[in-house]
Amino acid sequence: MISPRRAPAVCCAAALLWLAAAAHAQAGPGQIDTIKDVYAKLYSCWRPPASRANLMDITVIVSFNREGAILGQPRITYESPSAGDDDRLVYRIAVMETLQRCSPLPFTEGLGGAVAGRPFAVTFRSRKRPPKPEEKRAWLIQKIL
Repeated sequence: MISPRRAPAVCCAAALLWLAAAAHAQAGPGQIDTIKDVYAKLYSCWRPPASRANLMDITVIVSFNREGAILGQPRITYESPSAGDDDRLVYRIAVMETLQRCSPLPFTEGLGGAVAGRPFAVTFRSRKRPPKPEEKRAWLIQKIL
């Protein structure tokens, strides 16, 4: 049995444990719980168009509401200067299709409240990463003179 002096302390400790467990509740399957997951989801929807420009970067600023739907108009803020007008148009369309494909994002309640109305600057790149250089093992090659 708990002494009357300790009863408030035990109730307070139980309430703190309950609040801590609620704060660290796991996101449901398929739900987005971190900002890193927001970018990962958007990049997973990205389909770069077949274009002649091989070094095209495009950045869009977009905001979401609590439910994950796009809030307002997405705005293109950067395009690679080396791309032509036709390539820029094709990439703008591809970015807007990506946002349509991905929205509404399945935010958890906590993340939805935290990011509602805040702008995200998302950069889409069509660059192909160069292959990793193979290690040169010059010390293993024997040179016969």
